[in-house]
Amino acid sequence: MAFKFEKLKVWNISLQLAGEVSELVKFFPKDELFILTSQMKRAADSVVLKIAEGSTLHTNAEFKRFLVIANRSALEVISCLYLARQRKFIDENTFQEKYTKYESLIVMIQALIKTLN
Repeated sequence: MAFKFEKLKVWNISLQLAGEVSELVKFFPKDELFILTSQMKRAADSVVLKIAEGSTLHTNAEFKRFLVIANRSALEVISCLYLARQRKFIDENTFQEKYTKYESLIVMIQALIKTLN
């Protein structure tokens, strides 16, 4: 592992969750491909990418700024989960499972942000 972000637990978990989201949206209706499917995948991917991008910067303040963006993207995934449940693309069990995982990830991101203050 050559890069700082590869050692971060929060990055590894966000990478795993982005993969889960990618698999989940494969079952969404085709007419959602460029709407909710795309938005949810981009938000999940953004968490991973912003953590990685921010970790390579030189100051804690810069890293913190990118973690805040990653946190917002994780919240966006949660909102997408609500939409997917409301539109009956996912059932309650799937919603709860993904919600809980993203909730835990958000707590981890926020804890990391606090360590940088």
